[in-house]
Amino acid sequence: MLDKNQIESAATALDIAERERVQTGLLSLQHPDMTMDDAYAVQAAWVKKKIAAGRRVIGWKIGLTSKAMQYALNIDIPDSGVLFDDMLFEDGARIPGNRFIQPRIEAEIAFVMKAPLSGPNVTVFDVLNATDYVTPALEILDTRILRVDPETKKARTIVDTISDNAANAGIVLGGRQMRPDAIDMRWMGAIVSRNAEVEETGLGAGVLNHPARGIAWLANRLALYGDRIEAGQIVLAGSFIRPVEARHGDTIVADFGPSGTVSCFFE
Repeated sequence: MLDKNQIESAATALDIAERERVQTGLLSLQHPDMTMDDAYAVQAAWVKKKIAAGRRVIGWKIGLTSKAMQYALNIDIPDSGVLFDDMLFEDGARIPGNRFIQPRIEAEIAFVMKAPLSGPNVTVFDVLNATDYVTPALEILDTRILRVDPETKKARTIVDTISDNAANAGIVLGGRQMRPDAIDMRWMGAIVSRNAEVEETGLGAGVLNHPARGIAWLANRLALYGDRIEAGQIVLAGSFIRPVEARHGDTIVADFGPSGTVSCFFE
């Protein structure tokens, strides 16, 4: 286990990396025995810094929900991060060119809650009952920690990703707002284009067989730490596509068919 000073030092390094847009080194390389609990402790310490600086929590993101990504990192559970008010962009937003370090885009289904969810033993049906509406979303990922160490060529691991607020950086909401019982989210999918060329396609079923299952997992995990999903919060259920690199001058559009579209432009 990392001690308090090591946790605080890691959180400070991440905070500086985000503000100065210069990546910090791999925590997994600095602390080879670092655990997922250590990583969530670093994330929590960074979250406290953000709140102290005036940022407001508006929800959660769930990552690593697809089998492909879990196999790639040799894990069998998702991860989670915290959404803040300054991460929220309107549909069609122009993203400032100096905002992120190495932005990537994922297509997801966003749940907006009308009632709190407290674990343990939260089920998919509990999630659906507590949801006000679902809507198409783009998640903007960023990496405040290096993806690959230049000297050792070691790639970042799950503990780096979790510490880095699950690589969470932004969210764009768009399309239609739909009641959770009005659509089969397993078949809610998207065609994701970059500059009018299709890059990825996917279906909601790729997220743990049903996007609501990830929300249930999150509520049950948060209960272990005395926390919960609050009414009014946004929860990103997890991506059903591989991340798409977002370069300067790129327009990203996710076409969710009958559920509408959501897009953004990177200056």
